[in-house]
Amino acid sequence: MRLAITGADGFLGWHVRVLARALGWPRPATVTRADLVDPAAVAAAVKGADVVLHLAGVNRGDADDVVAGNVEPARSLAEGLRRCGEPPRRVVYANSVQAGNGTVYGSAKAAAAELLATAAGGDHEFVDVRLPNLYGEHGRPFYNSVVATFCRLLADGAEPEVREDRELDLVHVLDAAAHLTGTTLQGPWDPAMPALRTRVALLRDRLAMFAGVYAGGEIPPLRDRHDVRLFNTYRSHRFPERGPVPLPRHRDARGDLVEAVKAHGGGGQTFSSTSRPGVIRGQHFHLAKVERFVVLRGRAQINLRRVDGTGTVRFAVDGSEPAFVDMPTMWAHNIVNVGSEELVTLFWTNELFDPARPDTWAEAVDRPGRAAAGVA
Repeated sequence: MRLAITGADGFLGWHVRVLARALGWPRPATVTRADLVDPAAVAAAVKGADVVLHLAGVNRGDADDVVAGNVEPARSLAEGLRRCGEPPRRVVYANSVQAGNGTVYGSAKAAAAELLATAAGGDHEFVDVRLPNLYGEHGRPFYNSVVATFCRLLADGAEPEVREDRELDLVHVLDAAAHLTGTTLQGPWDPAMPALRTRVALLRDRLAMFAGVYAGGEIPPLRDRHDVRLFNTYRSHRFPERGPVPLPRHRDARGDLVEAVKAHGGGGQTFSSTSRPGVIRGQHFHLAKVERFVVLRGRAQINLRRVDGTGTVRFAVDGSEPAFVDMPTMWAHNIVNVGSEELVTLFWTNELFDPARPDTWAEAVDRPGRAAAGVA
């Protein structure tokens, strides 16, 4: 699938790029903000694409900014599509359920949809997807969603305030990405976009419970897929500031005992590995799986890089002072034995390993490349 994306650096755009990475699709072409002021540049960027995803837009701001930030990019994309000598088969617009509701934002989203629908004509299919509230990893607080705002406040030790206890339908952003791209492949995503219906106060209490249990290094109860994804969203706001977390060591005449994982409401799967000096394990990322590393003997370095990012986070860990590091979702990670003796590492995941759906996508931390399903 050859994708071209507007708004590729935004919250939804990044998750679309992560999904494309996991599926092994070519790197999406991006239509930048600079391109969107030049229809000729737009035409060049979308030429040859199978699908154009129009994700660019403005959620918040004064009325003029909201109107301009949604209507003008759509107008420029529409003109670029008209000029394109090799137009895409399909144009998909990430619209909102608020479109046409009479608000400034809703009216701007509806106007953008009309511009794109008119430009489609008979050259390509136009798909208008009205998305509900999206949440997920690395959302922007006070902008993308109330989930991101609550997670940021809780991560900072503040208590979120509920100003209006209304009902919400929440969809994980990776499910929205799967729906927009039309993928039929199975994985840790659901293109049907199953929604969590909740109230704002209940959402706040649920996230506060996660934060309270996780503050002590314990894993909260993860009863369903939304619990897992909400917990992963909260964890994304704790990383990388929360690095290796020391574990209590109980020592007596018999030796040492270290409590590596305490999971409330579920067991998951625990396994261990040994690694010779210089050996690298990992080199992959997960989309939904919660995974913990604990070095019990030897010295290691844990390296992480956000998918499609460039900066690398590195943690030194030593079995003489056991600590856990939880792998954030959508970050490529590995563990390297940097010592002179055998490395013994304990791993825990919140789910049993399923070879048919491993949620393990190969990607080198220090050599960004095309991802493919596999287990390291």
